[in-house]
Amino acid sequence: MASTLVDPLLLFKFSHQKQRFHKTNISAQYSPSLFNLKSDEFIQKGFRNQRHLIHRDRKKVTVVQAVAIPVEPSPLESAEYRKQLAQSYGFNQIGEQLPSNVTLKDVIDSLPKKVFEIDDAKAWKSVLVSATSYALGLFMISKAPWYLLPLAWAWTGTAVTGFFVIGHDCAHKSFSKNKLVEDIIGTLAFLPLIYPYEPWRFKHDRHHAKTNMLKGDTAWHPVWKKEFDSSPLLRKALIFAYGPFRPWMSIAHWLVLHFDLKKFRPNEVNRVKISLACVFAFLAIGWPLIIYKTGITGWIKFWLMPWLGYHFWMSTFTMVHHTAPHIPFKDSEEWNAAQAQLSGTVHCDYPKWIEVLCHDINVHIPHHISPRIPSYNLRAAHKSIQENWGKYLNEASWNWRLMKTIMTVCHVYDKERNYVGFDELAPEDSHPIEFLKELMPDYA
Repeated sequence: MASTLVDPLLLFKFSHQKQRFHKTNISAQYSPSLFNLKSDEFIQKGFRNQRHLIHRDRKKVTVVQAVAIPVEPSPLESAEYRKQLAQSYGFNQIGEQLPSNVTLKDVIDSLPKKVFEIDDAKAWKSVLVSATSYALGLFMISKAPWYLLPLAWAWTGTAVTGFFVIGHDCAHKSFSKNKLVEDIIGTLAFLPLIYPYEPWRFKHDRHHAKTNMLKGDTAWHPVWKKEFDSSPLLRKALIFAYGPFRPWMSIAHWLVLHFDLKKFRPNEVNRVKISLACVFAFLAIGWPLIIYKTGITGWIKFWLMPWLGYHFWMSTFTMVHHTAPHIPFKDSEEWNAAQAQLSGTVHCDYPKWIEVLCHDINVHIPHHISPRIPSYNLRAAHKSIQENWGKYLNEASWNWRLMKTIMTVCHVYDKERNYVGFDELAPEDSHPIEFLKELMPDYA
């Protein structure tokens, strides 16, 4: 069996009460990004048959323990360790590492064929649910006293997120058997969000093709160390963006990625232009009508605040689905599609009303196994995945500890540790992160 020398771990023990000793405080890292050993703390697991190297002189004895042990499986292979890690991060379960010989096709082939079937009645039912809940939200905004407006905005912002999910299904060709209908419905569903349908579709397809791949994933990626160090102003902006403003980061993503024709391939540009024309037409007609009928205050009440509510969910869903200290981003040479889509995607349960209004989009693992699964079949697909691949899944129920972990830890990319927090790299600038650590509760 292969063995390794644990380095730089040095253990010091007293061997005789009359001898003088020299003791050195040490710092070591074990299982990068998961386990830090500092000062005089000791890792107790996994060390067997340890031998001592004793260096003597006349005045002192230093007992240095060099540890040679058999190579152990990754810490994530320990059920007890994964359980402790899950509790620390706010997860219900942290899955085992998926074997590298498992392919994405293996997982897809394990799913029942019926979960890929498009049902027009169920698809249009989701449209009815979103239209009704959105209309109800607007009615509540119109009638609610000022102190109940936040509740009305929360409902309406969540309801309009359902429109996004419908457009999302259309973009993946999982809404209707008629592809022209899908493009029309997708475009219309995105208009209240002033999202251009085709630009988003093109970028989102690349997210699915290269999930959690460095320089490839278009949904988001960690901050680069070089970028973080490039200028003090940018550093402070990144700290705020990936810290307290992170639940609204999708606004910047929407603005930067979807309106610049240079960011698209030549064969995509014509369709992008059509989507942009639709969005600008909505702005030119819809916004003036809202302002004409309700004034600037009405525009804020009826459109802006629900729109910010939608972006809260858009940002939150996105970061929860693929972000955790133990989920790596990888170079293309190391990237594995099955590992990224199955083990690199997080299933998160939300309160029932959110799941209904958002059409189960947070049942996200099957969606990444195959985007062709309609949203109304995601739960059946997830049940099958749990039965066949359950021990490899990362699962959570939405909680404050989960959000706190993401917002205060998952910042700068590090190949060995996955992430390094801003407060570790630039403590003098990281007051917003320290503020979040103190403000956000720890309970799951």
